[in-house]
Amino acid sequence: MKVIVLGAGIVGVTSAYQLAKAGHTVTVIDRQKGPALETSFANAGEVSFGYCSPWAAPGIPMKALKWLFMEHAPLILRPKIDGAMLLWLVKMLSNCTSERYAINKSRMLRLADYSRISLATVRKETAIEYDQRMQGTLQLFRTQAQLDASGKDVKALAADGIPYEVLDRDGCVRTEPALAHVREKIVGGLLTPKDETGDCFKFTNELAKKAEQLGVRFSWSTEIKGLDVEAGRVRGVATKWGTLPADAVVVALGSYSPLLLRRHGIKLPVYPVKGYSLTIPITDPTRAPESTIMDETYKIAITRLGDRIRVGGMAEISGYSNDLGLAGRSTLEHSVMDLFPGGDAKEATFWSGLRPMTPDGTPAIGPTKIAGLFLNTGHGTLGWTMSFGSARVIADLVSGRKPEIDATDLAVSRYKPLSETSRRINLD
Repeated sequence: MKVIVLGAGIVGVTSAYQLAKAGHTVTVIDRQKGPALETSFANAGEVSFGYCSPWAAPGIPMKALKWLFMEHAPLILRPKIDGAMLLWLVKMLSNCTSERYAINKSRMLRLADYSRISLATVRKETAIEYDQRMQGTLQLFRTQAQLDASGKDVKALAADGIPYEVLDRDGCVRTEPALAHVREKIVGGLLTPKDETGDCFKFTNELAKKAEQLGVRFSWSTEIKGLDVEAGRVRGVATKWGTLPADAVVVALGSYSPLLLRRHGIKLPVYPVKGYSLTIPITDPTRAPESTIMDETYKIAITRLGDRIRVGGMAEISGYSNDLGLAGRSTLEHSVMDLFPGGDAKEATFWSGLRPMTPDGTPAIGPTKIAGLFLNTGHGTLGWTMSFGSARVIADLVSGRKPEIDATDLAVSRYKPLSETSRRINLD
């Protein structure tokens, strides 16, 4: 079949690669001049198969109120008259229950673990180098309350067979020796040893080259005008160069996916949540991390990428804006320099990207009400983590095969109308 993939970030390129391997004729369309130049460009660098949780969780509403008044807050809310923002926030609040958290985390872990296996296969097939390390993620707790609260995550990891280790202060230092300099600031941690790190931009660009060798065609600097739909079936994609015919179309446009889909009557509850990152040159390797640290207090990921430290995090809800906020930079610098002052923050590169967040944390992967139109979007902070498994799932679905994991609850059809969601909130 002729398949068009919309979007050339990590999700779009992995999808194209797997579709080409499945025997399809694939074209990727992107408005940028090359791969991974938007949200995939400078993310936190963590491939978090174990540290994989929905943002919507019990207690988050109260925590969010406190965060809004913190000096170095992980959350920044810039309210505006925006129906999509309000709808997304309401749906997210409806998922902040113990029952919904358990369901959402379980399916995220299912997809993430499948993605771990899929990445290993791709790495073996391609031998791509991308500053990768396989030394795990250490979720770092500065308070006893944080360590105690990790029990719900430990329970979910155990239920899904994901390896983990609860560490005391000494265990954290053994895992990340540079923490010896600040050991008094931590009480313990949760290690997920199967997690990895790597430069998403490097990987995506190298995989795009491998995809081209399989016959994938990339159409760069191409504006997407809309979908060509006839009699309930997608027939192609309208671009500024004309309409390209297709038997199937995969939408992997991240935060911009709902803007395209709503023209065709598909309501996708994905909203952009801006994240920030710093890329810092390492000046003292003994004061730098070996792998990824997740600073639970500030929700900041600190990752070793070769001779650089990538610091990523923050959640700014402000619409489709890529403005670089100084408050975001201040929080990133505070977290990393407080724990790992082994880099020169003055020489850091500051960046922001729009994460495509669903209200329940799970991406939307699968068919739509329009025949031949598929979604692979809404991965939030875990696009780098889940892209490999998502690509395998979407390639199977487009090919008419049953995926190797249960994908029925990943489709956009899982979402309920706003009226039903609002009614449930009122009843609770």
